[in-house]
Amino acid sequence: MVLENKLGITEQALLNREEERISKLKAKEFFESGKLYKIEIGTFKGLSEIHHYLFEDIYDFAGKIREVNISKNDFRFAAVAFLEVALKNISKMPQDTFDEIIEKYVEMNIAHPFREGNGRATRIWLDMILRHKLKQTIDWNAVDKEEYLSAMRRSPIKDLEIKVLLKSALTHDLSKEVFFKGIDVSYYYEGYNEYRTEDL
Repeated sequence: MVLENKLGITEQALLNREEERISKLKAKEFFESGKLYKIEIGTFKGLSEIHHYLFEDIYDFAGKIREVNISKNDFRFAAVAFLEVALKNISKMPQDTFDEIIEKYVEMNIAHPFREGNGRATRIWLDMILRHKLKQTIDWNAVDKEEYLSAMRRSPIKDLEIKVLLKSALTHDLSKEVFFKGIDVSYYYEGYNEYRTEDL
């Protein structure tokens, strides 16, 4: 099943490539234009603005809360019935320390508010919180893909592993090059064809 898209693409592999290409270009445009620095920091509203900007040329649902239940690797993300309340609660979570910020990041991953593109949008959202609060960010090139995936899978039960992993990759380098590294590795951490949808 291929997500309905504005590009008229019906082949999943081609959609994946075009989605990656376009979302990277949009992310760079978002960063270089300065518009990224005008969003709300650490709220779902801000995350929604990021998602909309990245995917508005690809999907009609860009920036909109998903209307279907989804799961991945036998993990069920937040149920649609409770999603809006969960997102309001996550937006209110504290974000003054590194631990608080990662706890908030983990909760947003569990919520998985969008039909597709959660990983890319949420990592940029995390980046903005870290820059704003700690004047640091994650150097994603220093994060091992498999260790990250494993830690994120376990994070709903115990988040210490993901905290240690990401803390070791913190950098004071806030250049656009570091920001773009986060975009470049995006396809490692998600993929629509790995999601399962469930009837409401």
